[in-house]
Amino acid sequence: MRRLVCLTVFIGVLLLVRVQTAEAASHPANADEGVLCLPDVYLSGAGDCNPAGPSTYLTRMGEKGFTFPEIPLAVIKPDRSLAEINIRYGMVNKPNAPVYPSLEAALKNDKSQAIRRIEASFSYISYTDEALVGNRRFYMIEPGAWMTANDIIRLGSVPRFQGVQLKRTPRTTFGWVLTYLSQGPVETKRTPGYQNQDYTGHTLNNHDLVQVYAVEKVGEEEWYMVGPDEWLPHRVVARVIPNTTPVKGITGSRWIEVNLYDQTLAVYDQRELIFATLIASGLEPFWTRPGLFQIYNKLASTPMQGSFEADRSDAYYLEDVPWTMYFDEARALHGAYWRANLGFPQSHGCVNLSVGDARWIFDWAQVGDWVYVWDPSGKTPVDPKLYTQGGA
Repeated sequence: MRRLVCLTVFIGVLLLVRVQTAEAASHPANADEGVLCLPDVYLSGAGDCNPAGPSTYLTRMGEKGFTFPEIPLAVIKPDRSLAEINIRYGMVNKPNAPVYPSLEAALKNDKSQAIRRIEASFSYISYTDEALVGNRRFYMIEPGAWMTANDIIRLGSVPRFQGVQLKRTPRTTFGWVLTYLSQGPVETKRTPGYQNQDYTGHTLNNHDLVQVYAVEKVGEEEWYMVGPDEWLPHRVVARVIPNTTPVKGITGSRWIEVNLYDQTLAVYDQRELIFATLIASGLEPFWTRPGLFQIYNKLASTPMQGSFEADRSDAYYLEDVPWTMYFDEARALHGAYWRANLGFPQSHGCVNLSVGDARWIFDWAQVGDWVYVWDPSGKTPVDPKLYTQGGA
């Protein structure tokens, strides 16, 4: 214990030494300014001492909500079993894949015997049985309906990302680091923007949780302060902005908020933030429509299919979509077992979630619960003429 205390004090001293020179130079003390204050955060004034030197830096950080040491988020990891699902899935990898009326017909691979074809270019099936005949594998996707393994790529498991439960509403904005664009860990900078090549050497991995203490816009890009003198660009952070005040129109004290700009979802109960996670919303021109809605139907599993382009180039066919909650025509919150990565728009208008997160929300949500969809950037159109019924 004595070593731990000594180490903590030593780190604190190093930090103060680090900022002493720069801050003292910009705020020189003299006899007229009084006695130098002890290093501390002086948010409401320092009284008869001079809060120069390290105190200036500590106070500036304190104004942004950062204290030394950093106060961790009061989060709980959701039950891992929520990400488990007793359904086996496969991706259809051939166009117009045939479905046969029996295993024997599938063995013959006589396409003239097909009872139907899966035509959509983006298609996933679920199967309840499989058969290995010689070195050939077949899947029963429903009673009396078989497909060959030549047309199916099995999914070994569904993506297991899960958001966080919160013991109490955080004081600060927070979010997840996304490394999809950088294809590797992201490194923080000492200042926002790219004018200075002042990288810190501190790297963060995919889905690391960070707190956001300040936002600065450099050019056309927002930058987030995720630690003392550590900045990341908006594009690599999916942010949650706690707001326990319901928007006009919400009655009661529970609602779901979908943030299209940051690609996150927050759940509020008794006006407290209790759960947050990543999403994938509608990709242009199939945006998820901003507005205030209510969940009108809940289905533990349901098929989804459709297309909106005249040439059906966007057609999709999805079997057994889990934990579905419809809130705006055909737009729903649901588990997306086919999404390897979340945090950016990808859907036909639905709000895609990991299977585990969809299950958590499904268990919490009730028909009639409010769903507030908004875009803090204002870039998502609101003209109702631009919106179809929506889809997966």
